[in-house]
Amino acid sequence: MSNSSTVHIPIASDHAGPDLKTKIIAALNDYTFDDLGTDGTDRVDYPDYAAKVAALVSERKVPRGILICGTGIGMAIAANKFPGVRAANVESLEAARLSRENNDANTLCLGARLTPPELAIEIVRIWLTTATSKEPRHC
Repeated sequence: MSNSSTVHIPIASDHAGPDLKTKIIAALNDYTFDDLGTDGTDRVDYPDYAAKVAALVSERKVPRGILICGTGIGMAIAANKFPGVRAANVESLEAARLSRENNDANTLCLGARLTPPELAIEIVRIWLTTATSKEPRHC
């Protein structure tokens, strides 16, 4: 996926992730993000926010989405319940690349409590710019 303002990337977080979500959106301003909440630190149910993004990906309304919670694990579990969603909980640059290249992950999950903002921004950048391998074993 090339950077394009015509491709909208849905992004959502639970109460652990609004700050990281805001930093990602600001740093990657050559992309158009659709912020689906939450905006505050009052406790919310992460599956509700996972569903907002996962439904769009599952219904093929968007090619990819991004979810953020405290660890990224809960969002990944919730998102992967949707047909066609391949959510990857990513904590490194290499995992970001491989989740796209080898696994065609269409939903990126990040842990706001585990991933420093600078690293998270680079993870998102790599994840958005890495193409899926055409090797038969990855298809």
